[in-house]
Amino acid sequence: MADWAPIAKEYDPLKAGSIDGTDEEPHDRAIWRAMLARYVPNKGVTGDPHLTLFVARLNLQTTEEKLKEVFSRYGDIRKIRLVRDLVTGFSKGYAFIEYKEERALLKAHRDANRLVIDQHEIFVDFELERTLKGWIPRRLGGGFGGKKESGQLRFGGRDRPFRKPINLPNVKNDFYGEGSSEKRNWSREGTRDWRTRDRDHERSRDKRWPERERSWAWGDSDRERDSREERSRGRERKDRDR
Repeated sequence: MADWAPIAKEYDPLKAGSIDGTDEEPHDRAIWRAMLARYVPNKGVTGDPHLTLFVARLNLQTTEEKLKEVFSRYGDIRKIRLVRDLVTGFSKGYAFIEYKEERALLKAHRDANRLVIDQHEIFVDFELERTLKGWIPRRLGGGFGGKKESGQLRFGGRDRPFRKPINLPNVKNDFYGEGSSEKRNWSREGTRDWRTRDRDHERSRDKRWPERERSWAWGDSDRERDSREERSRGRERKDRDR
């Protein structure tokens, strides 16, 4: 646990499939597929991976010109690669943007994430395919994405970092050991004390009623005053019987 971090430093499909990075067994088939995959980064991709941003969740209508217009605010762009389908030529909804300077890269990484372009909130992160050791793409069961509906969430990235593990202390003896009987006895005694206190309070309140009734009865008729006194004496007899 000493080397635990919310962002993955080396890609492990098993850890990526765990909410806190501590799972020891895969919970879905995609993780098995990623663990058995032998993925090699695409050698046809050119450019400096340490100056390249990954931009995802794009509107399928967003073009290279629109991306250049938005991301050129942060610095000089060397190249934009909008990934398209080889057959149809339509956008797949993600792109790679290479900057000329690291300062521009860091500024875009900080400010452009969750920016709205063409009515879509985009996601921006560093390129991981060539920079993160052991990287497995989403199509092979890896990645840091996934939807809740599919049950294949992945953790350890910027969008969904690992949650800090909960280390519960060994408290079994406190609940089931010798100290539990003392706690139970204390609670029962406390209950009796409250009941006794409530009963005494009711008695004292009943005893105060005759005095209040006598004070309220000033100016009333004798018959009404006698009936109230009779009721008060009846309450006193009940208290003595109890």
